[in-house]
Amino acid sequence: MTEPNPYAADGEPEYKWGPTQPPGTPAYGYPNAAPGYGYPGPNDTPAYSQTQPAGVPVPVNPVPMGGTPLVSIGDITVMGDSIVTPAGTLPLRGAVWNATDMSRTEEKMPTHAIVLAVVFFIFCLLGLLFLLMKEKTTTGFIQVTVTSAGKHHSTMIPAQHPGTFQQVMGQINYARSLSSM
Repeated sequence: MTEPNPYAADGEPEYKWGPTQPPGTPAYGYPNAAPGYGYPGPNDTPAYSQTQPAGVPVPVNPVPMGGTPLVSIGDITVMGDSIVTPAGTLPLRGAVWNATDMSRTEEKMPTHAIVLAVVFFIFCLLGLLFLLMKEKTTTGFIQVTVTSAGKHHSTMIPAQHPGTFQQVMGQINYARSLSSM
């Protein structure tokens, strides 16, 4: 970098890259980090802790570890500190949850409504009311994926009615809240 800039305009001072401090002085925080910045070291203790009015430390109610499942989404089971899947156990803290609704709800006129409308049309015009009958059917799946510690697992949950996706999202939001603790 000792060559002059070939694109510099004549008569203008050359732009110098880098900080404006004199050479030889260490950069900010180097070689010693500035106090109060960065990750805490092994000997650092917190400056304060939560206490009750009498100075008694506040007990932290931890999530129960192992044992009882907290929520089960398809073949994914969330325990107190881990996520159990057929592919292995993942750590719960920092897990990323996603859901994709791949279901559809169709509304159609059933065959018996058409037969009744034709039969009763002959006797009276009220038979046309049978054409107002509708039947809803939901088909498809909800895909749930979880990613934690570089591992990924996906499961498919069958959609049995239009509210299945909302139910699964409720379970996922609970699992997300456990993952953020």
